Amino acid sequence: MSESLQTFQTTRPRIVVGIPARNEQEFIAEVVYKAKKFTDEVIVVDDGSTDNTAEAAKAAGALVIRREINRGAGAATKSCFEEARQKGAHALVTLDGDGQHDSDEIHRVLTPIFSGEADLVIGSRFLGANNSIPRYRKFGINVITWLFNIGSRLKLSDAQSCFRAYGEKALHSLNIRQQGFSFSVELLLQARQQCLTITEVPISCTYHPASHSANPVTHGLCVALTLVKLRLENLFRRLLGRGIKEEPGR
Repeated sequence: MSESLQTFQTTRPRIVVGIPARNEQEFIAEVVYKAKKFTDEVIVVDDGSTDNTAEAAKAAGALVIRREINRGAGAATKSCFEEARQKGAHALVTLDGDGQHDSDEIHRVLTPIFSGEADLVIGSRFLGANNSIPRYRKFGINVITWLFNIGSRLKLSDAQSCFRAYGEKALHSLNIRQQGFSFSVELLLQARQQCLTITEVPISCTYHPASHSANPVTHGLCVALTLVKLRLENLFRRLLGRGIKEEPGR
């Protein structure tokens, strides 16, 4: 039995659920209510909403961090990381505030963390049967996932899902720099470089017409280009490091 599993069997784990949200007053209360079944620490980062997202989240029992200006999903998720660290969390769960993810499935992404099987768990929309992903979105997600997988021994089915669980090692070692949606692949690249254990579990997914998610074409192109840039930077960094080590007289 792993040391981490023994620890969580004898002490109650401190779980923080972080929910970035913008203009999701229609869905946020239900997302928070369901999340509170698993923890008392539900944080909603209202990223420049112009509706009553903050009020609805607070009424549902969430701690709300409100921003007047929209800074992006990456910046909002970074705030979730910072709050979880300050609260001494053993695990951080992130999910969207638009009802796309089912908060009742939080236990699925947490189980591999508390069993000591993984440092980072991705809720994959493509491992389960219950999803309503439009074809054009699925195509874009598959392209981004392929770009992440190419040349790597770690193969994922959904590199874009933001329904995730981060264990203590991942929570304290990963650092979000991308302010937009590219943060999702940025964290995976960092985790891979740090040899963190990443796994996937099946989740359901429902896309709502009223959701205020980003334009999928613009979003997809931005993430894909950033992913290519980050991978090239990592490649050049490794090649440069190898050159320095092999240089005579060093």
